[in-house]
Amino acid sequence: MTKIVCNRRTFIHRGSCYLLAAGAGLASADTLLAAESEGKPTVRFGMMTDMHHADKKMRINRYYRKALDKLQAAAEALKKARPAFAVELGDLIDGAPQVDVEFGYLKRIHKDFARLPGDKHYVLGNHCVDTLTKEEFLGTVGQEKSYYSFDEGGVHFVVLDSCFLKDGTPYGRNNERWNDANFPKAELGWLAKDLKQTKNKAIIFAHQRLDTEDGYSVNNASAARKVFEDAGNVLAVFQGHSHKNNHKLINGIHYCVHRAMVEGGEERDNGFSTLDVFADGTIKLMGFYDQKNYDWQA
Repeated sequence: MTKIVCNRRTFIHRGSCYLLAAGAGLASADTLLAAESEGKPTVRFGMMTDMHHADKKMRINRYYRKALDKLQAAAEALKKARPAFAVELGDLIDGAPQVDVEFGYLKRIHKDFARLPGDKHYVLGNHCVDTLTKEEFLGTVGQEKSYYSFDEGGVHFVVLDSCFLKDGTPYGRNNERWNDANFPKAELGWLAKDLKQTKNKAIIFAHQRLDTEDGYSVNNASAARKVFEDAGNVLAVFQGHSHKNNHKLINGIHYCVHRAMVEGGEERDNGFSTLDVFADGTIKLMGFYDQKNYDWQA
């Protein structure tokens, strides 16, 4: 017995949708977006955010203990999609009062995330470094830096870290503030040089938002947007933190907030995606469960 799990927009836009094994979220389609008439993408990757894995009771619709099951659904779908890499946009874990307890949360969820196909990339969220330090988090997941860039399939990808207080102090050991995120000058300087040295189109990954001026935004988000616009090669910025689907187009750059996985306690209350990037700069995002689809033509 199978059930079709896709939103109405997927069916209308694609003319078909994924067949998922009941209760599992396993994509049984042999091909995904690359099988469409527009041709094969230069790169495909998987994306998810805000799992907030923790052994805690539900609070404000955040079901912390459901993270492992929701990640399993994503793992089964991505196995079929065969992405080059998977990126988690921050808040992989939720805070704990003791360091050893938070280490336990991180080691457990990382064990499952590490099994996803392709390379893995972690964006630091404020809850990732609530009790842990950045060095402790990164050391556990095996990632050398909190902000860096890499190339895949002719596309330049940039992972950013805005988990700093205004004075440049990094989050960690209970000093983080969900509504006080900042880019240090050194990181913005590095970003400008990094984008100027690549000949490829670029995609940015961030946790806190760079398209607003409210509490969910990085305080100096406008400075980052100027760097993107001056570089002239940034296609899109993918973000987490505010938990709800959102999209804005600002000066030719797409800013997309991905749906948080922690929200809701039912199997259907989930959201992750695969993204295809084409040679001309077109981006097609296929959302699973409550994650919206996007089709941004170059």
